[in-house]
Amino acid sequence: MNVSDSERVSSHLESDGFELTSDESSADVVIFNTCSVREKAEHKLYTRVGQLQKAYGPKKMVGVMGCVAQLEGENLFEGGRGIDFVVGTRAVGRISEAIGKALEGEKRVLDLKGREDDYDWTVSETHRHSPYVGFVPIIEGCNKFCTYCIVPFSRGREKSLPPAEIVRQVLDLRRQGVKEVHLIGQNVNSYRPLTDAGFEEFRGATPFSRLLRAAASTGIERIKFTTSFPRDFHNDIVDAINEHENLCNWVHLPVQSGSDRILRAMRRGHTVENYRKRIDLLKRSPRKIGLTTDIIVGFPGETEQDFEETVDLVRYCEYDSAYIFKYSPRPGTPAAELPDDVPADEKTRRFLELEKVQKQNQARSLERTLGSDMEVLAEKISGKDDRQLSGHTTCHKVVNFKARRSFLGEIRTVRITEIKSNTLFGESL
Repeated sequence: MNVSDSERVSSHLESDGFELTSDESSADVVIFNTCSVREKAEHKLYTRVGQLQKAYGPKKMVGVMGCVAQLEGENLFEGGRGIDFVVGTRAVGRISEAIGKALEGEKRVLDLKGREDDYDWTVSETHRHSPYVGFVPIIEGCNKFCTYCIVPFSRGREKSLPPAEIVRQVLDLRRQGVKEVHLIGQNVNSYRPLTDAGFEEFRGATPFSRLLRAAASTGIERIKFTTSFPRDFHNDIVDAINEHENLCNWVHLPVQSGSDRILRAMRRGHTVENYRKRIDLLKRSPRKIGLTTDIIVGFPGETEQDFEETVDLVRYCEYDSAYIFKYSPRPGTPAAELPDDVPADEKTRRFLELEKVQKQNQARSLERTLGSDMEVLAEKISGKDDRQLSGHTTCHKVVNFKARRSFLGEIRTVRITEIKSNTLFGESL
């Protein structure tokens, strides 16, 4: 979502007459787009602003946008940090106005107000992170209020974009040569638009499954979506994937813990048993759906038994990959009021043990691809070998393969010939 926001802000600034540069030294204004999901990201912001001041002094105007901006607001101006303007998550469409006020000499420019109803989500071709992959936000915000998570406070309540607008964006991206779109949001399967206009003809038990079918009808080669919330992940989502080849066979389904006791403390709204049922449904799909997840270790009150239950669940699910985090309290969340009673070294031990189990899962997942033919979108030249191209499969595995540069932007059949810890290697057929 942050990458998507950066793309849109860049597009808006350029259309408003600003010249953008990736060269920090030549910029008059430097904008930091921030995330507050993890504590480390906030610390990075203050470190980077300090480095900027040390290198260039007051000559650079500095702005902050994103979740840290929304949460900290006026506080970001304190302590002589050298920040000139702050724009919240729902005010990014007005960032040009904020810069203009700062350039005119206004001090401490702050905009944390809500987004306009006519906010333009369009991204210009020159500011997409990839010429061949595009992000399409379908829902912003979160109503779940998991006890550890700051997102409902930084992103606000769930607001779904109209289906007709989403389909229009997918069609526009297809016309621009994009081969793969990602429907994105904090909880995509919580999608609930105010109107059905745009997908009346598409069946499905939930609005999200109907949206998937509507997006698939555009004919774009690939559609992925992230992130899903287990409580709202219904069977008809898998039905849609099974029925439409261009709905990719990859699901990111964060579980966070394998202990019912910890899940209740996290206020996740699902149990291990009903999560396993969703995993079983995905595993029964003839599409061989790739499965990834997020897990927190060391949540307040997590015992060794709770942790072992998480390990058991990871073994059961056999995730293709997992993002594992050590719990850190986020100020303002209910969990931050709980005693952070799992020692730091114990969190590290649990992290490493779970990572070891997951690496075994991942190794088996990659080994099963050896000798097989996989469809890979050639997204870029490999960073390690300029004779190779790099891209993703439909199940979101990374593949580096020998091929001509003229194949960039094409979906190629690649025979997998070698496996490394996180990447597949092959040859284009």
